[in-house]
This record gives sequence, C-alpha cells and structure tokens, in this order.
Amino acid sequence: MIGLPATVRIFVAVVPIDFRNGFDGLAQLTRDVIKQDPLSGHLFVFSNRRRDRVKILYWDRDGLAVWMKRLEQGTFRWPSAEAQQVEWSTAELAAVLGGIDLKGARHRPRFSLEK
Repeated sequence: MIGLPATVRIFVAVVPIDFRNGFDGLAQLTRDVIKQDPLSGHLFVFSNRRRDRVKILYWDRDGLAVWMKRLEQGTFRWPSAEAQQVEWSTAELAAVLGGIDLKGARHRPRFSLEK
C-alpha cells in the first residue's frame, strides 16, 4: 500500500458484506454503501461478518481490480458501526492489515492547515 499517490483516498465499509460479491457486486456496494464512484481511482475496503477476510476494490487504469486477504487465524479489527463508511489513511490501512487495532493506537499531533 505504500507508494500510493497522495490523491488516493481509502474508504472503508463498516458493515460486513457477502463475500460472494465479485467486481460488479463490490462496485454496486461502493455506490450504495460508501456513496463513491468505483471508477474514481480510490480504494474501497470491505470485510466479511467474521472479520477474517478483506477485499479491496480499485480502478486500475483500464479495469476494476480486487485485492483479497484471508487470515488463517485471528480477525481484523474493524471500525464500529457508527457510520456506514469511514476514511483511512494509507498508514491506518497498513496497520489494520498488519494486525494492529486502531482503537488502541495513539495519533501524535501533526501539522494541519485546519484549525
């Protein structure tokens, strides 16, 4: 995930999905649940109910692509269902895929144009 352009955003569907969904099903979920265009070039992250699988849908210049990870043991720590979708940074996505629970992680203050 490192090396993504700064313009790429990462949207995460909080609700679990049916993992039988393929390209078209994930694209429709991107429109309906995440409220984004699947052809935008952003990453759209989905998980199953057991939280042991992740699918990432993205537009790869000339077609949709899906990246998938299945854990042999354990689960991914997922955001709570306060909203239908959340946005992660590339560091947050890498942390979750690496087994880190974001709820316990501390974000150190950084410069921001927003006050």
